[in-house]
Amino acid sequence: MPKNLPLNKIFILNHNTYTSPLLSRYSSQRMLELFSDKTKFELWRKIWLALAETQMEIGFTSIRKEHIYELKQFATNINYEVAEAKEKEIRHDIMSHVFAFGQQCPNAEAIIHLGATSCDVVCNAELWQIKHALQFIKEQLVGVLRDLVRFAETHKALVTLGYTHYQPAQSTTIGKRATLYIQDLLFDLDSLEFVEEKILKARGIKGTTGTQATFLQLFDGDEMKVKELDKCVSQKLGFDATYFVTGQTYPRKVDAKVLETLAGIGTSAHKFAVDLRLLSNLQVLEEPFETSQTGSSAMAYKRNPMRSERMTSLARLLFTKPTNAYQTAANQWLERTLDDSAIRRIDIPESFLLADAVLILYANITSNLVVYEKQIAKHLQRELPFLATEEILMRSVAKGKSRQEIHERIKMHSKEVAKKMKLEASENDLFERIAMDNDIPLSHDELTELAQTPSRFTGRAEHQVEEFLSEVVKPKLKRYENIRSIETKVNV
Repeated sequence: MPKNLPLNKIFILNHNTYTSPLLSRYSSQRMLELFSDKTKFELWRKIWLALAETQMEIGFTSIRKEHIYELKQFATNINYEVAEAKEKEIRHDIMSHVFAFGQQCPNAEAIIHLGATSCDVVCNAELWQIKHALQFIKEQLVGVLRDLVRFAETHKALVTLGYTHYQPAQSTTIGKRATLYIQDLLFDLDSLEFVEEKILKARGIKGTTGTQATFLQLFDGDEMKVKELDKCVSQKLGFDATYFVTGQTYPRKVDAKVLETLAGIGTSAHKFAVDLRLLSNLQVLEEPFETSQTGSSAMAYKRNPMRSERMTSLARLLFTKPTNAYQTAANQWLERTLDDSAIRRIDIPESFLLADAVLILYANITSNLVVYEKQIAKHLQRELPFLATEEILMRSVAKGKSRQEIHERIKMHSKEVAKKMKLEASENDLFERIAMDNDIPLSHDELTELAQTPSRFTGRAEHQVEEFLSEVVKPKLKRYENIRSIETKVNV
């Protein structure tokens, strides 16, 4: 295999064994690197270093500056082969890496992992990865929101046919419809912020069953030093707070809350993608289609909504992940059981890789959405006479007619027109029929005037867009002005 390539790149080049499509096709390089073995094992060493350094700082005299210096020299220079060979022998990944680290740092070997249990290392490393992965997701989420805000502002007054039950309904605007997607993503951003601010903390240094008994012994019963150790190590890892109480692991309910948030993003993206697939069939709205892109191997003319279809597919898998997290949290016996380990190794990274892949697609689409205004007008004009019937009813009543009688006349004409349109593919001649009905007191000119101003049927849609963006969305996004634009290129 080629030398000096990141581990994930080596896997991509290996065509002889199974490789997850998340690795080879869908997810970003930065998310793949965040959940790589390299990052994980470097985090373990960072935690061992922070633990030893803090123990020394608060008065444990057996650890000296030369120990810390030696550990720092090999903090990112991992001897994988030694660790792998040792794990085959002892069947314990943490102790294998303690051994490997000690081989490189013989003077400090005796104080590596001093007083700690495996979860003091593994749990804090996982929480660090989750913390940074959520930041990546937040950046992507904000990027998509910015795109949708621009889109909604541009098309806030563009009248389009609304649909309920996927049947033509009262008209709305393209921009107003976009605000529905924005609102969903704002809910997701709120959930993400809640997890960051209220749920996610460091496990801290709690020991075997969370009682800190070993560290209390290490510091001769000095509880203040034990508390200081817990706080300082967590701060060195970038956390402002630790969980007050834990068992051997950090609370597995945390995973459930994190995966709920990611699944929520998948739900929002799925709704958008399905809508776009429906609208692309109507040739109203379309995702980007590259110059050399092929839609079908047989039908050369096709422009399949590939990105949107992929979004729904990946989001569907993302939906399933919280179920596993609920079961894992529910099955943690007393202070800890190990049946959480294997499934979390899969589900936590995969959930982030899936959310990452979904948002890459979402951003790619929203940055270049294609709008076909003439097609929008065509669909609208075909249904506009039906949309005008409520106003026809109101005007007739204003001229002294019975609402119920006029309603029956309009219903009769509407049903006949709809039937003819379906059976004969004829034009909508409802206005002509109503103009010829002596029981309905509106002239052909009055009816034609209704059709010339379709915006009259969109209610407050345009103003709703303006108010929602100015009063809700933009103030929220102002908090994230420093977030840079994210690469939106789709790999395959």
